[in-house]
Amino acid sequence: MCASILAGGTTTTEPMLNKIFKPELLAPAGNFEKLKIAIHYGADAVYLAGKDFSLRNFSGNFTDSELTEAVHYAHDANVKIYLACNIYSRNHEQGQIRTFLEKVNQIRPDAIIISDPGIIMLAGEIIPHIDIHLSTQANTTNFNTALFWQKLGVKRVNLARELSLNEIGEVTQNTQIETEAFIHGAMCISYSGRCLLSNVLSNRDSNRGLCSHPCRWKYAVVEELRPNEFHPLMEDSRGSYIFNSRDLCMIDHIPALINAQISSLKIEGRMKGINYLASVVKTYRNAIDAYMANPENYRVKEEWRKELFQVYHRAYCTGFYFGNSDEQLPNYDNIHQGKIHSFIGKVLDCIDGKRYLVEIRNKINKNDRVEILTPKGPAMESDILELSDPDQNRIENAQPNTRAIIGLEHSCRPNHIIRKI
Repeated sequence: MCASILAGGTTTTEPMLNKIFKPELLAPAGNFEKLKIAIHYGADAVYLAGKDFSLRNFSGNFTDSELTEAVHYAHDANVKIYLACNIYSRNHEQGQIRTFLEKVNQIRPDAIIISDPGIIMLAGEIIPHIDIHLSTQANTTNFNTALFWQKLGVKRVNLARELSLNEIGEVTQNTQIETEAFIHGAMCISYSGRCLLSNVLSNRDSNRGLCSHPCRWKYAVVEELRPNEFHPLMEDSRGSYIFNSRDLCMIDHIPALINAQISSLKIEGRMKGINYLASVVKTYRNAIDAYMANPENYRVKEEWRKELFQVYHRAYCTGFYFGNSDEQLPNYDNIHQGKIHSFIGKVLDCIDGKRYLVEIRNKINKNDRVEILTPKGPAMESDILELSDPDQNRIENAQPNTRAIIGLEHSCRPNHIIRKI
């Protein structure tokens, strides 16, 4: 983790305003399972997409019927749904876009996320009763641009990630529009996602949801007359990662984010797994709630840092928020950290007492010790008191993509995550 995060201190002056406004915690949902996990662990709102017109076409996404079901499921839990339609469309797609917006009229999400001004115009005609949120792809970098979109009826802008917290504070003070900013997850090396590397190198359009992530590939220098000799750009035998940005992590700076009066704090990761999603949503939920409950005595808990450190991630940084150029350097080593294989499974149901039916994702043995990730508080450790198949036959281990009955020391609920210690 970056030094400022490990130390737990802030590295710059944090803007303070008189009134403390509780921000929304906005989480990704790449499919219905992730939607349920995000809601279970405390998201106030989730963003998702249909099968077309979003920038994450490999995340699974939702059919039209699933979108309708997702809206009902979220609203029953008092959670909002924001539907992405954030591509820059072409001439031949205008009829399809209109048809899609007519479907959105039936689905009734709380807002639709758009970047293309033409789609914003159509949305104003077809679904005027549904809020429009401006995508970060639109590169909103100042308050006059935010005022421009506000006058066109846009309810919220996802500000360009290149802004500092002080600049964000200036936007919120000079407009009445809602603001949204990313606080955790992978960052694109290009200016607010305007990357064409994937288009050029693999013929997959990065701004159409098809990015092949060439910024994560290994690169080396090759001399013209020595085509088989690869020379690293740094003194590293694995090659150089000249485009590879670090991951954003703002857990040490919740007061600064809240006092900048950002309306919505957004977590990146529609393509991440449920173990990642549960850990990150739970951690930021607990941190935001702790600050709002007692801002004067708020302290960053070590368990929050530990939780975010053990999910699979690149080196953490604070991005552009504090104007520190060292925090914006690429991740030259490309070292991934965290315990991706510690994830055991998800609780499906309570059989009786403290015996639970679990969907197994990674192998577990009957003598393993596990921890249960609950929505609040530290993860609870437990021995496995019983390991059986669904027919209640005792087994020595449970394999991935199966179901098993697990006896634990603590009470669980459906959608709790279980991990191996």
